[in-house]
Amino acid sequence: MLKKVAAAFIFAVSVFTAPFSYAQDQEETGLRKMAGQMLMAGFRGLTPEQCPEILEDIEKRNLGGVILFDYDVSLGKPVRNIQSPSQLKKLVAALKSRAKTPLLVAVDQEGGQVSRLKEKYGFPKTYSAQHWGNLDELEKTMAAGRRIGRTLAEMGINLNLAPCVDVNINPQNPAIGMLERSFSANPHKTSVHGRAFAQGLREADVLSCIKHFPGHGSAYNDSHKGLTDITDTWQSEELVPFRSIIQSGAADMVMTAHLVNENIDPRYPATLSKNFLTTMLRLGIGWDGVVITDDMQMKAVADEYSLKKSIELSINAGADILLFANNLSWQPDIVENALGMIEGLVLDGRIKRARIRQSYERIMNLKGKLPK
Repeated sequence: MLKKVAAAFIFAVSVFTAPFSYAQDQEETGLRKMAGQMLMAGFRGLTPEQCPEILEDIEKRNLGGVILFDYDVSLGKPVRNIQSPSQLKKLVAALKSRAKTPLLVAVDQEGGQVSRLKEKYGFPKTYSAQHWGNLDELEKTMAAGRRIGRTLAEMGINLNLAPCVDVNINPQNPAIGMLERSFSANPHKTSVHGRAFAQGLREADVLSCIKHFPGHGSAYNDSHKGLTDITDTWQSEELVPFRSIIQSGAADMVMTAHLVNENIDPRYPATLSKNFLTTMLRLGIGWDGVVITDDMQMKAVADEYSLKKSIELSINAGADILLFANNLSWQPDIVENALGMIEGLVLDGRIKRARIRQSYERIMNLKGKLPK
């Protein structure tokens, strides 16, 4: 009799306790793997030996992407990740070698003033979007994208956070117009040159990213430094380049902007707004690919929201990759912290697990375009 009771007890434990514990463990492991792919982070170090934290993030936390810089803003020093072609190529190879899932290696190489691979480091000279827009020869714009793409591809970099397709409504805009980042004040001209540049990158097997949705060109201040309100300056024509390039099939990724437009969302900036990212971008324009945020550590977001709240809002709004450039402020454990917050938000029911899976699948589809 005792043997039967014991056997029944063991059976009950095996049926109800072990499977539940195993399933929960599997669910958490799967969630962590998917959430890791939703993060892109910056780091310090010119060599693999100088950046053990990011290598660990890639290997142990399934970090989906990294972003490279030549200047460390928080240190105020021009030494970050880029020093020479040979150095950079070795660093990128080391980063990729730690990844079980293909790693996105990103850089802002728009051309002109916004170029991380500069001529002084031994890389080819580049020209700004404004230069190509003024020249207004699409073949030359495409060739510029192709040349930049080949330079990046040779280094192992597979994602260019370009072209900038903001319409140059305010030439005195400190973040766009004054840096010559816009192709034109004409939205249709911006569209065709942005598409040509993106196609040039694609010919070199480098992914493109059109930015900054829904359009940063009319702003009077810089969202790196604080809240940027475009309620009274934004024009619907600023959507034209995004719609045109997306519908042409030339876009690989879309980057959000930390811009407030109270006519569209009276509460949240675009990066954190479902009105912008789901209603306007996904349902209105029809974009179902990857949406990446602008740097979540920029003051327009970081000074207004806690890290946990900004993560919750951006993912629920429709963002797929959260970018932590880790340059305006240095947080070596940002990946682990953000990952833990995403897991906690899902387990608390504040982000649906299906929403994480949706982003993960979009990211995997995008990575399927990468050269083998």
